[in-house]
Amino acid sequence: MKILVTGGAGFIGSHFVDELIEQGHQVVIVDNLSTGKRENINPNAKFYKLDISDIRISEVFKEEKPEAVFHLAAQIDIRKSIADPIEDAKTNILGGLNVLENCKKFGIKKVIFISSGGAVYGETKIIPTSENCSTSPNSPYGIAKLITEKYLNYYYKNFGLPYVSLRPSNVYGSRQDPSVGGVVAIFCNKLLNNEQPIIYGDGKQTRDYVFVEDVVNAGILALEQDKIGIFNVGTAKEISVDELFQKLQEIMELDIEPIYKPFRPSEQQRSCLDCSKIKKELGWEAKHSLKQGLSKTIKWHKHNEY
Repeated sequence: MKILVTGGAGFIGSHFVDELIEQGHQVVIVDNLSTGKRENINPNAKFYKLDISDIRISEVFKEEKPEAVFHLAAQIDIRKSIADPIEDAKTNILGGLNVLENCKKFGIKKVIFISSGGAVYGETKIIPTSENCSTSPNSPYGIAKLITEKYLNYYYKNFGLPYVSLRPSNVYGSRQDPSVGGVVAIFCNKLLNNEQPIIYGDGKQTRDYVFVEDVVNAGILALEQDKIGIFNVGTAKEISVDELFQKLQEIMELDIEPIYKPFRPSEQQRSCLDCSKIKKELGWEAKHSLKQGLSKTIKWHKHNEY
């Protein structure tokens, strides 16, 4: 199958590209390299340096004739979305619409969208949080992800465009750039340089950390099966930032004190996903424990610098 991956030079997208190629698919990448990196691009993929908002993306669809699309290209910085929600919407909403219009026009058989289980729910009283819980995103980034899901449902109901929207919790792993975000990448970078990481807030805020390889596995299952709809992708295990920091120190055999600073705007107190739906309908569950995933991530950061 020929598959188009938007954002295929990025952290998560490049892992999807590698696995799809490993499975024998032909892969086309569209990425503007704003946060994606050339060194992440699989040499067996065809690459177009192009923004998803660009009308020329139609030429890629026409030339390459993909059968499926993995849509990951996005403005991924929550703080930037708060500082400039209009610019965020241009990429994450209008850019996404540009992709979906072309999916409709060129008869794409399935769209796999990488949404955000951390951002679309906002603060919720129900932990772990299921797909049936109300959504109340507290950042423009989360709002844009949710709106794109609504558009996906619209295109499915009105034009028969099949889709799966995956809502990963906090994804971590190799190739995550600490300058862009991701607390695991930031902590690894600081600790490996014998520097004190900053923890915003009291460190008691919680997240559900899922390893990137497990997220890729969920996407592959979504492509291969006929299911339609929204699925959480996480571990259903709530870990505080303090606990994460201590786990990293244990693995790396370090003893460094973090620096605590005030909470940042739109910082969620708790986030943890109920993943019983994806286990039941797609047969997926996370295979990496936190220790296994962190160990792999640390090993990568030791040999690669951003």
